[in-house]
Amino acid sequence: MKIRPLGDRILVLRVKEEEKTSGGIIIPDTAKEKPQEGQVVAVGRGKTGDKGERIPMTVKAGDRILFGKYAGNEIKIDGVEHLIMHEDDILGIVE
Repeated sequence: MKIRPLGDRILVLRVKEEEKTSGGIIIPDTAKEKPQEGQVVAVGRGKTGDKGERIPMTVKAGDRILFGKYAGNEIKIDGVEHLIMHEDDILGIVE
């Protein structure tokens, strides 16, 4: 299934959470928090300004980003969980 977000929205795939700590302790599923880092899968065309001009997106597909804990809406695409969020919800780009 192909999805193209509208406006200033982006489609994000969360990165996998580590199964072990650096000391080798295995983290159970109940103690894991959802990661706040992901990879941009698709981006919209950008926000529309007050005068009707299109404001281009800062991020592009393939960028690795950081976002807030409760940012976006969770959706399932072909059985895989993704997030769809506004560009304003992004805290930073990981380089």
